[in-house]
Amino acid sequence: MRLAALFGDNAVLQRGRTVPVWGWAEPGEKITVSVAGKRAGTRAGRDGKWMAKLPALKAGGPFDMTVTGKQTIVVRNVMIGEVWVVSGQSNMEFTVASGKDAEGEVEHASYPKIRMFNAAKIAVVDAPEEARGEWQVCSRQTVGNFSGVGYFFARELHRRLGLAVGIVNSSWGGTIAEAWTSRAALHTSPMFKKMVAAYEKGLPVFEKAVAEYQRKVKEGEDKCYPVDPGNQGHPRGWADPGTSVADWDEMRVPCIWQGAGLNFNGVVWFRKEVEIPAEWEGQDLLLRLAPCDKCDITYFNNVRVGGIGRENPNAWCTPRVYTVPAALVKAGQRNVIAVRIFSYVYAGGFIGSPAEMELSVPKTPDAVPIPLAGVWRYKVEHNFGVITPLAMQQPLGPGNPNSPYSLFNGMIHPLVPYAIRGALWYQGESNVERAYEYRTLFPLMIRSWRRAWKQGDFPFYYVELANYMEQQDMPGEHKWAELREAQAMALRLPNTAVATAIDIGDAMDIHPKNKQEVGRRLALAALRNVYGLKKVVHSGPVFRSAAKEKDRYRLRFDHVDGGLAAHGGKLTGFAVAGTDRKFAWADAKIDGKTVIVSSKAVPAPVAVRYAWADNPACNLYNKAGLPALPFRTDKWPGLTWPKKN
Repeated sequence: MRLAALFGDNAVLQRGRTVPVWGWAEPGEKITVSVAGKRAGTRAGRDGKWMAKLPALKAGGPFDMTVTGKQTIVVRNVMIGEVWVVSGQSNMEFTVASGKDAEGEVEHASYPKIRMFNAAKIAVVDAPEEARGEWQVCSRQTVGNFSGVGYFFARELHRRLGLAVGIVNSSWGGTIAEAWTSRAALHTSPMFKKMVAAYEKGLPVFEKAVAEYQRKVKEGEDKCYPVDPGNQGHPRGWADPGTSVADWDEMRVPCIWQGAGLNFNGVVWFRKEVEIPAEWEGQDLLLRLAPCDKCDITYFNNVRVGGIGRENPNAWCTPRVYTVPAALVKAGQRNVIAVRIFSYVYAGGFIGSPAEMELSVPKTPDAVPIPLAGVWRYKVEHNFGVITPLAMQQPLGPGNPNSPYSLFNGMIHPLVPYAIRGALWYQGESNVERAYEYRTLFPLMIRSWRRAWKQGDFPFYYVELANYMEQQDMPGEHKWAELREAQAMALRLPNTAVATAIDIGDAMDIHPKNKQEVGRRLALAALRNVYGLKKVVHSGPVFRSAAKEKDRYRLRFDHVDGGLAAHGGKLTGFAVAGTDRKFAWADAKIDGKTVIVSSKAVPAPVAVRYAWADNPACNLYNKAGLPALPFRTDKWPGLTWPKKN
């Protein structure tokens, strides 16, 4: 006789509802399960599987759970409290040890009533019998490997409610929502039914495709990606102060160049002129450029002063720190920094923070450094197009986590019907290129989970994508904004809530480190909606309606708890457009519980947008300190909408 892995030592069982307990034994064997004074019996079926259903349990513990058949199993240190499943891609998988204030968080993580079950990563065509993993009690020794969002959510619930909290973490970085959706649900949509059919058509030749993929892996990534075609810019004088760059374009750095309109891999040159103070002349300088993704050659006044090449596997994230020889440092003349960046896959450009970009005098520590972040000139040397990473060339099928329904089968179905209170979800980055489809896909996924668990419309709370990539000077169309809109549409489903992260992202990092606030915001929704703390404010302002008043709009919002507020000064993030669909920044002001927007550039506005960008500059909050959700009043086609024939 054995139990499913979910019923191991240190487990948390859901209070207040029937608790299924299951495992395997000899066919027909009589099984009895008892815990906390409650008892349930059953017999193993012909296939050996059995399931007993304990009546509703009261919070408490620790208890021993005893399972008796022809032998006896005792499960130790069991708590009865609140159980939540957390899932998604890398931002849900992101650990406490990798996040903000990691050292302090680990040092103070002594919460024995918080436990986490980390489900093994399994991507399959046919669902396995059970999930693999084990429960761990929260401590300084274990918490570093906990999901950050899951842990901080659990900690907030535990602090406010005093209950044990169990988190079942079933997440996998870089995955698409189709993989987390059941085959049956995907088949209800013509769009995704076609995707499933194409996937299953390739399964008979999967082994052959895998062999070809493994051959590429064995050859190494260098064989799959473009090599440097050669430095053609330097012979043309692109690092020479005497060369005019009047025809070069401008880009504000640091930034990922794909986020600034250069949607390709290749080689791009960047140049910036600096004025050297007279007292610096004849001294060695320290040039700091932040990480350059991936390889660079850096020049000062046409002389190479440093560079990191492909031989360094961490070149993409290594800060550039180079010495500029004293002989090159001249005051009273043009001094040019030129950087040739070669990116053969994924992102490209300067990816660090502005504070990491400066020119200084090491021997004169009191001298104020020259900041280098800001507008640089750039010119494209080589355009390779968009290069598909080797990892993304893995054929769809068993083992590939982006195969349709593979993670639902491998990592969700085996958890069912473990008694839970609800689910948390943080995903969407991998679906940004198909944001319009997410309008259909995301609700399909939520319904498929609820249908599998048969616990009704259990709470399903999710994170709206954080701000990411370079901020744009002018309003326009943005894929991340379209994905957030698709996420917000899921609020139409019952018992859903969203925690927006529009103000706690990182322009240079798709994995923002502040998971404390993400977990807290998700917990606010649970505390109010599930646990009945009616004084808890769980949402920022949500757009309700727009009323036109001559040349302006008056906007009304739900969740204006305590009133509206502009954090950091003047209200920003609003744009308006006329019938020409050309948006201009709007003047916005708070008027009671409404916002009034207008623009001299658009005398007859017909549409309003707020925070409609990959990384918007926006600052509308309610008095509870929660940010407003991005929105738009128009329904004009976006970048990811299906193209009309």
